[in-house]
Amino acid sequence: MSSRIINYWYQPSVWNLPRYLFFIVPVLIALSFLYRGIVALRRACYKSGIKKINRLNVPVIIVGNITVGGAGKSPLVLYLSEYLVAQGWRPGIISRGYRGASNHLPQRVSSDSDPFLVGDEPVMMAKQTTCPIVVCRDRVAAAKALLAQTDCNIIISDDGLQHYALYRDIEIAVMAAERRSGNGYCLPVGPLREPIARLNEVDFVCVQGEDMRCIPGSIYQIVNHQAILDSEHVTHCPIHAVAGIGHPQPFFAMLRSQGLQITEHVFPDHHLFTAQDIDFGFESLVIMTEKDAVKCKHFADDRHWCLPISLEVSPLFLEKFGKKLGEVRSEVEISH
Repeated sequence: MSSRIINYWYQPSVWNLPRYLFFIVPVLIALSFLYRGIVALRRACYKSGIKKINRLNVPVIIVGNITVGGAGKSPLVLYLSEYLVAQGWRPGIISRGYRGASNHLPQRVSSDSDPFLVGDEPVMMAKQTTCPIVVCRDRVAAAKALLAQTDCNIIISDDGLQHYALYRDIEIAVMAAERRSGNGYCLPVGPLREPIARLNEVDFVCVQGEDMRCIPGSIYQIVNHQAILDSEHVTHCPIHAVAGIGHPQPFFAMLRSQGLQITEHVFPDHHLFTAQDIDFGFESLVIMTEKDAVKCKHFADDRHWCLPISLEVSPLFLEKFGKKLGEVRSEVEISH
Protein backbone atom coordinates (compact mmCIF):
# COMPACT_ATOMS: atom_id res chain seq x y z
CA MET A 1 0.00 0.00 0.00
CA SER A 2 1.41 3.41 -1.00
CA SER A 3 2.48 5.57 1.95
CA ARG A 4 1.05 8.58 0.08
CA ILE A 5 -2.42 7.00 0.05
CA ILE A 6 -2.19 6.04 3.73
CA ASN A 7 -1.12 9.58 4.64
CA TYR A 8 -4.13 10.91 2.76
CA TRP A 9 -6.45 8.60 4.71
CA TYR A 10 -5.17 9.96 7.99
CA GLN A 11 -5.69 13.60 7.11
CA PRO A 12 -8.56 15.32 8.99
CA SER A 13 -10.54 15.89 5.78
CA VAL A 14 -11.14 13.83 2.65
CA TRP A 15 -10.72 17.06 0.65
CA ASN A 16 -7.01 17.36 1.47
CA LEU A 17 -6.08 16.56 -2.09
CA PRO A 18 -4.46 18.69 -4.78
CA ARG A 19 -7.12 20.91 -6.35
CA TYR A 20 -6.90 19.15 -9.70
CA LEU A 21 -7.97 15.88 -7.98
CA PHE A 22 -11.05 17.28 -6.23
CA PHE A 23 -13.32 15.78 -8.87
CA ILE A 24 -12.51 12.20 -7.75
CA VAL A 25 -13.49 12.73 -4.09
CA PRO A 26 -17.27 12.33 -4.65
CA VAL A 27 -16.57 9.13 -6.61
CA LEU A 28 -14.41 7.78 -3.77
CA ILE A 29 -17.06 8.66 -1.19
CA ALA A 30 -19.70 6.83 -3.25
CA LEU A 31 -17.43 3.77 -3.45
CA SER A 32 -16.89 4.01 0.30
CA PHE A 33 -20.64 3.77 0.96
CA LEU A 34 -20.87 0.85 -1.48
CA TYR A 35 -18.05 -0.86 0.42
CA ARG A 36 -19.88 -0.27 3.73
CA GLY A 37 -22.98 -1.88 2.28
CA ILE A 38 -21.04 -4.95 1.17
CA VAL A 39 -19.43 -5.24 4.63
CA ALA A 40 -22.82 -4.97 6.33
CA LEU A 41 -24.35 -7.58 4.02
CA ARG A 42 -21.48 -10.00 4.58
CA ARG A 43 -21.73 -9.61 8.35
CA ALA A 44 -25.49 -10.11 8.24
CA CYS A 45 -24.97 -13.40 6.38
CA TYR A 46 -22.86 -14.70 9.26
CA LYS A 47 -25.22 -13.42 11.95
CA SER A 48 -28.24 -14.98 10.26
CA GLY A 49 -26.55 -18.34 9.70
CA ILE A 50 -26.44 -18.11 5.91
CA LYS A 51 -22.68 -18.30 6.23
CA LYS A 52 -21.25 -20.74 8.75
CA ILE A 53 -19.37 -19.63 11.86
CA ASN A 54 -16.96 -22.35 12.97
CA ARG A 55 -16.66 -22.77 16.74
CA LEU A 56 -13.65 -24.68 18.02
CA ASN A 57 -13.30 -26.65 21.24
CA VAL A 58 -10.75 -24.14 22.58
CA PRO A 59 -11.08 -20.39 23.21
CA VAL A 60 -10.08 -18.00 20.41
CA ILE A 61 -8.71 -14.50 20.96
CA ILE A 62 -8.71 -12.15 17.98
CA VAL A 63 -6.19 -9.29 17.98
CA GLY A 64 -7.06 -7.10 15.02
CA ASN A 65 -8.00 -3.63 13.92
CA ILE A 66 -10.62 -1.84 11.88
CA THR A 67 -8.14 0.34 10.03
CA VAL A 68 -5.54 -0.27 7.35
CA GLY A 69 -1.96 0.23 8.43
CA GLY A 70 0.20 -0.73 11.37
CA ALA A 71 -1.23 -0.45 14.87
CA GLY A 72 0.91 -2.82 16.92
CA LYS A 73 -1.08 -6.05 16.61
CA SER A 74 1.86 -8.46 16.40
CA PRO A 75 3.69 -7.10 19.48
CA LEU A 76 0.44 -7.41 21.44
CA VAL A 77 -0.04 -10.98 20.20
CA LEU A 78 3.44 -11.87 21.46
CA TYR A 79 2.83 -10.13 24.78
CA LEU A 80 -0.48 -11.93 25.32
CA SER A 81 1.05 -15.29 24.41
CA GLU A 82 3.62 -14.83 27.20
CA TYR A 83 0.88 -13.67 29.58
CA LEU A 84 -1.21 -16.75 28.78
CA VAL A 85 1.73 -19.09 29.37
CA ALA A 86 2.24 -17.44 32.77
CA GLN A 87 -1.45 -18.09 33.52
CA GLY A 88 -1.09 -21.81 32.80
CA TRP A 89 -2.47 -21.84 29.25
CA ARG A 90 -0.82 -23.45 26.22
CA PRO A 91 -1.34 -20.81 23.51
CA GLY A 92 -0.90 -21.19 19.79
CA ILE A 93 -0.87 -18.40 17.18
CA ILE A 94 -2.51 -18.25 13.76
CA SER A 95 -1.95 -15.66 11.06
CA ARG A 96 -2.85 -15.08 7.46
CA GLY A 97 0.83 -14.84 6.53
CA TYR A 98 0.22 -11.74 4.45
CA ARG A 99 2.11 -11.67 1.12
CA GLY A 100 3.41 -15.16 1.74
CA ALA A 101 3.60 -17.04 -1.55
CA SER A 102 2.50 -20.41 -0.13
CA ASN A 103 -0.09 -19.53 2.51
CA HIS A 104 -3.09 -21.02 0.68
CA LEU A 105 -2.61 -24.20 2.75
CA PRO A 106 -1.92 -24.34 6.50
CA GLN A 107 1.80 -24.17 7.17
CA ARG A 108 3.75 -24.40 10.39
CA VAL A 109 6.17 -21.51 10.92
CA SER A 110 9.57 -21.62 12.59
CA SER A 111 12.28 -19.04 13.08
CA ASP A 112 14.02 -20.47 10.00
CA SER A 113 10.97 -20.31 7.74
CA ASP A 114 11.20 -18.29 4.53
CA PRO A 115 9.29 -15.01 5.03
CA PHE A 116 8.69 -14.83 1.29
CA LEU A 117 6.67 -18.06 1.60
CA VAL A 118 4.87 -17.66 4.95
CA GLY A 119 4.96 -13.88 5.52
CA ASP A 120 7.28 -11.58 7.43
CA GLU A 121 5.30 -11.10 10.66
CA PRO A 122 4.87 -14.85 11.42
CA VAL A 123 8.63 -15.41 11.02
CA MET A 124 9.37 -12.39 13.20
CA MET A 125 7.03 -13.78 15.89
CA ALA A 126 8.54 -17.27 15.62
CA LYS A 127 11.93 -15.77 16.46
CA GLN A 128 10.52 -14.31 19.68
CA THR A 129 8.23 -17.03 21.02
CA THR A 130 8.19 -20.77 21.58
CA CYS A 131 4.43 -20.90 20.95
CA PRO A 132 3.46 -22.84 17.81
CA ILE A 133 2.47 -20.72 14.81
CA VAL A 134 0.44 -21.74 11.74
CA VAL A 135 -0.35 -19.53 8.76
CA CYS A 136 -3.12 -19.83 6.20
CA ARG A 137 -5.37 -17.41 4.35
CA ASP A 138 -8.26 -19.40 5.80
CA ARG A 139 -8.12 -18.74 9.56
CA VAL A 140 -10.41 -21.70 10.30
CA ALA A 141 -8.10 -24.06 8.44
CA ALA A 142 -5.10 -22.55 10.24
CA ALA A 143 -6.74 -23.03 13.64
CA LYS A 144 -7.75 -26.63 12.92
CA ALA A 145 -4.23 -27.46 11.72
CA LEU A 146 -2.77 -25.91 14.86
CA LEU A 147 -5.03 -28.03 17.07
CA ALA A 148 -4.23 -31.16 15.09
CA GLN A 149 -0.46 -30.65 15.26
CA THR A 150 0.00 -29.33 18.82
CA ASP A 151 -1.45 -29.55 22.32
CA CYS A 152 -2.40 -25.87 22.53
CA ASN A 153 -5.60 -25.12 24.43
CA ILE A 154 -6.14 -21.50 23.42
CA ILE A 155 -5.60 -19.72 20.10
CA ILE A 156 -4.56 -16.13 19.39
CA SER A 157 -5.27 -14.84 15.90
CA ASP A 158 -2.91 -12.16 14.65
CA ASP A 159 -5.40 -10.00 12.74
CA GLY A 160 -8.65 -11.55 11.54
CA LEU A 161 -11.20 -9.22 13.17
CA GLN A 162 -13.10 -9.31 9.87
CA HIS A 163 -12.68 -13.08 9.36
CA TYR A 164 -16.12 -13.94 10.74
CA ALA A 165 -16.01 -17.60 9.75
CA LEU A 166 -13.98 -18.22 12.92
CA TYR A 167 -15.90 -17.89 16.20
CA ARG A 168 -14.11 -15.72 18.75
CA ASP A 169 -14.39 -15.62 22.54
CA ILE A 170 -12.47 -12.36 22.96
CA GLU A 171 -12.03 -9.54 20.45
CA ILE A 172 -9.32 -6.90 20.85
CA ALA A 173 -9.16 -3.98 18.43
CA VAL A 174 -5.81 -2.20 18.33
CA MET A 175 -5.50 1.47 17.34
CA ALA A 176 -2.68 4.00 17.16
CA ALA A 177 -3.33 6.97 19.46
CA GLU A 178 -2.09 9.61 17.05
CA ARG A 179 -4.05 8.28 14.06
CA ARG A 180 -7.21 6.69 15.51
CA SER A 181 -9.74 6.23 12.69
CA GLY A 182 -8.23 8.77 10.30
CA ASN A 183 -10.77 10.75 8.29
CA GLY A 184 -13.57 8.45 9.50
CA TYR A 185 -14.42 6.94 6.11
CA CYS A 186 -14.29 3.33 4.98
CA LEU A 187 -12.16 2.16 2.08
CA PRO A 188 -11.27 3.41 -0.49
CA VAL A 189 -11.59 7.05 0.60
CA GLY A 190 -10.54 6.34 4.21
CA PRO A 191 -8.62 3.74 6.23
CA LEU A 192 -11.57 1.94 7.85
CA ARG A 193 -12.15 -1.73 7.08
CA GLU A 194 -15.44 -1.51 8.95
CA PRO A 195 -17.51 1.42 10.24
CA ILE A 196 -16.23 2.96 13.46
CA ALA A 197 -19.35 1.67 15.28
CA ARG A 198 -17.77 -1.80 15.08
CA LEU A 199 -15.63 -0.78 18.07
CA ASN A 200 -18.75 -0.81 20.24
CA GLU A 201 -18.98 -4.58 19.75
CA VAL A 202 -15.42 -5.66 20.58
CA ASP A 203 -14.39 -6.63 24.10
CA PHE A 204 -11.40 -4.28 24.24
CA VAL A 205 -10.02 -1.33 22.33
CA CYS A 206 -6.29 -1.22 23.00
CA VAL A 207 -4.75 2.11 22.03
CA GLN A 208 -1.05 2.16 21.26
CA GLY A 209 0.42 5.07 23.15
CA GLU A 210 -2.16 4.79 25.93
CA ASP A 211 -3.03 1.17 26.83
CA MET A 212 0.24 -0.16 25.47
CA ARG A 213 3.60 1.36 24.68
CA CYS A 214 6.49 0.13 22.53
CA ILE A 215 9.87 0.22 24.27
CA PRO A 216 13.00 0.25 22.07
CA GLY A 217 15.72 -2.25 22.87
CA SER A 218 19.40 -2.36 21.98
CA ILE A 219 20.16 -2.08 18.28
CA TYR A 220 21.85 -5.30 17.16
CA GLN A 221 23.66 -6.38 14.00
CA ILE A 222 21.56 -8.60 11.73
CA VAL A 223 24.45 -10.93 10.88
CA ASN A 224 25.70 -11.05 14.48
CA HIS A 225 23.08 -10.57 17.18
CA GLN A 226 25.79 -10.29 19.83
CA ALA A 227 27.07 -7.05 18.30
CA ILE A 228 25.29 -4.06 19.86
CA LEU A 229 25.37 -0.59 18.33
CA ASP A 230 26.76 2.18 20.55
CA SER A 231 24.75 5.21 19.44
CA GLU A 232 27.27 7.60 21.00
CA HIS A 233 30.01 6.43 18.65
CA VAL A 234 28.33 6.40 15.23
CA THR A 235 28.31 10.12 14.45
CA HIS A 236 31.09 9.63 11.91
CA CYS A 237 28.95 7.94 9.25
CA PRO A 238 25.56 8.41 7.58
CA ILE A 239 22.71 6.43 9.15
CA HIS A 240 19.81 5.29 7.00
CA ALA A 241 16.59 4.17 8.70
CA VAL A 242 14.56 1.72 6.63
CA ALA A 243 10.94 0.81 7.37
CA GLY A 244 8.50 -1.29 5.37
CA ILE A 245 5.73 -1.18 7.97
CA GLY A 246 2.26 0.30 8.10
CA HIS A 247 3.08 3.21 10.40
CA PRO A 248 6.84 3.96 10.31
CA GLN A 249 7.02 7.31 12.09
CA PRO A 250 7.15 5.88 15.66
CA PHE A 251 10.10 3.72 14.55
CA PHE A 252 11.97 6.75 13.25
CA ALA A 253 11.12 8.66 16.44
CA MET A 254 12.58 5.84 18.57
CA LEU A 255 15.87 6.06 16.70
CA ARG A 256 16.04 9.83 17.09
CA SER A 257 15.25 9.47 20.80
CA GLN A 258 18.54 7.55 21.08
CA GLY A 259 20.43 10.52 19.68
CA LEU A 260 20.79 9.19 16.14
CA GLN A 261 20.72 11.51 13.14
CA ILE A 262 18.93 9.48 10.48
CA THR A 263 17.78 9.67 6.88
CA GLU A 264 14.34 8.11 6.53
CA HIS A 265 13.48 5.56 3.85
CA VAL A 266 9.82 4.52 3.78
CA PHE A 267 8.75 1.42 1.88
CA PRO A 268 5.24 -0.05 1.51
CA ASP A 269 4.03 -2.29 4.33
CA HIS A 270 5.27 -5.89 3.91
CA HIS A 271 7.69 -4.76 1.18
CA LEU A 272 9.71 -7.62 -0.32
CA PHE A 273 13.20 -6.20 0.08
CA THR A 274 16.12 -6.73 -2.27
CA ALA A 275 19.81 -6.15 -1.58
CA GLN A 276 19.66 -2.93 -3.60
CA ASP A 277 16.92 -1.53 -1.34
CA ILE A 278 19.26 -1.47 1.67
CA ASP A 279 22.52 -0.54 -0.06
CA PHE A 280 23.44 3.07 0.63
CA GLY A 281 27.20 2.78 0.21
CA PHE A 282 30.01 1.16 2.16
CA GLU A 283 30.37 4.08 4.57
CA SER A 284 26.74 3.99 5.71
CA LEU A 285 24.90 2.19 8.49
CA VAL A 286 21.37 0.90 7.94
CA ILE A 287 18.88 0.34 10.77
CA MET A 288 15.55 -1.41 10.21
CA THR A 289 12.68 -3.03 12.08
CA GLU A 290 12.68 -6.69 13.09
CA LYS A 291 9.84 -7.32 10.69
CA ASP A 292 11.98 -6.05 7.81
CA ALA A 293 15.16 -7.72 9.07
CA VAL A 294 13.76 -11.25 8.62
CA LYS A 295 13.45 -10.53 4.88
CA CYS A 296 16.97 -9.11 4.61
CA LYS A 297 19.03 -11.59 6.64
CA HIS A 298 20.28 -13.54 3.58
CA PHE A 299 21.86 -10.50 1.92
CA ALA A 300 22.61 -8.31 4.96
CA ASP A 301 26.19 -7.59 6.00
CA ASP A 302 27.90 -5.83 8.89
CA ARG A 303 26.41 -2.46 7.83
CA HIS A 304 22.89 -3.62 8.61
CA TRP A 305 21.34 -3.35 12.05
CA CYS A 306 17.97 -3.93 13.67
CA LEU A 307 15.98 -2.19 16.42
CA PRO A 308 13.98 -4.63 18.57
CA ILE A 309 11.00 -3.47 20.61
CA SER A 310 9.20 -4.81 23.64
CA LEU A 311 5.73 -3.96 24.83
CA GLU A 312 4.58 -2.34 28.05
CA VAL A 313 0.86 -2.87 28.71
CA SER A 314 -1.14 -0.85 31.20
CA PRO A 315 -2.14 -2.63 34.46
CA LEU A 316 -5.76 -1.57 33.93
CA PHE A 317 -5.95 -3.28 30.54
CA LEU A 318 -4.34 -6.42 31.95
CA GLU A 319 -6.77 -6.43 34.89
CA LYS A 320 -9.78 -6.22 32.57
CA PHE A 321 -8.33 -8.77 30.17
CA GLY A 322 -7.57 -11.17 33.02
CA LYS A 323 -11.14 -10.88 34.26
CA LYS A 324 -12.55 -11.61 30.82
CA LEU A 325 -10.14 -14.51 30.40
CA GLY A 326 -11.38 -15.96 33.70
CA GLU A 327 -14.94 -15.82 32.42
CA VAL A 328 -13.89 -17.61 29.24
CA ARG A 329 -12.05 -20.28 31.24
CA SER A 330 -15.19 -20.89 33.35
CA GLU A 331 -17.33 -21.22 30.23
CA VAL A 332 -14.88 -23.73 28.73
CA GLU A 333 -14.85 -25.82 31.91
CA ILE A 334 -18.65 -25.84 32.06
CA SER A 335 -18.96 -26.87 28.39
CA HIS A 336 -16.58 -29.76 28.96
